[in-house]
Amino acid sequence: MARIHSGMFSSHVPAIGAAVDLGKTGDDYWKPLFAGYEYSKRWIAENLPDVVVLVYNDHASAFDLRMIPTFAIGCAERYPIADEGWGPRPVPEVEGHPELAAHIAQSVILDEFDLTIVNEMAVDHGLTVPMTLMFGQVERWPVRVIPVAVNVVQYPAPTGHRCFELGKAIRRAIESYDQDLTVQVWGTGGMSHQLQGPRAGLINKVFDNAFLDRLGPDPETLAKTPHVEYLREAGSEGVELVMWLVARGALGEKVVQKHRFYHVPASNTAVGHMILEAA
Repeated sequence: MARIHSGMFSSHVPAIGAAVDLGKTGDDYWKPLFAGYEYSKRWIAENLPDVVVLVYNDHASAFDLRMIPTFAIGCAERYPIADEGWGPRPVPEVEGHPELAAHIAQSVILDEFDLTIVNEMAVDHGLTVPMTLMFGQVERWPVRVIPVAVNVVQYPAPTGHRCFELGKAIRRAIESYDQDLTVQVWGTGGMSHQLQGPRAGLINKVFDNAFLDRLGPDPETLAKTPHVEYLREAGSEGVELVMWLVARGALGEKVVQKHRFYHVPASNTAVGHMILEAA
């Protein structure tokens, strides 16, 4: 049977991808951020999964105001890299795992979660930046990926509790798959940031670190956080943290923290990162 080994959590700031692509990772501004992922690169080399279920949000690349699924799962063989306005990032196409993805879709939908099944879509920095942070610049990604897109862009976004419960359903689906696969579930996005309006540039270190404190031992409390608290404390884009709760829900009750990192600023946002192994 398939099993979930661990979860990785990370911000997916687009400027991080640009720093890598333009060879700026050694610059004084960026060097401290990338140092926080050096352990992670070593860790994943030693714990390489067969498949990553990668929870992220699309940034008007695959979806736009004509179609806004609350939850969507990619079931394609391959995912091209989106052009977000300045050309596609110079990274490899993403190879999917349609068999496991279809199994997850069936299991989760019959578990009464309404997933939109997507058989063709491009993926943007929300997915590729975490991949680059963990694997560096490669000619081919060393894992197959199942994208799970969550709407945190257009109101109404799903609640943290709903996301946490979806993660549990994904876990049940993976554990019922009849092939011997090792799976990681990644939650991306966040942390505190606001990209527009009078509070543009908002960063709340206290809120962010309190979230990191509870993610491992007390996700149930985090799952009760209302949208208005994310908005007030973490900015208009802080609600992206509900995607971390999908990944955390998939890990089960007990976890072991292997790595934690927090850095500000990266562009005009906070960057959080954590690795949790299922106990």
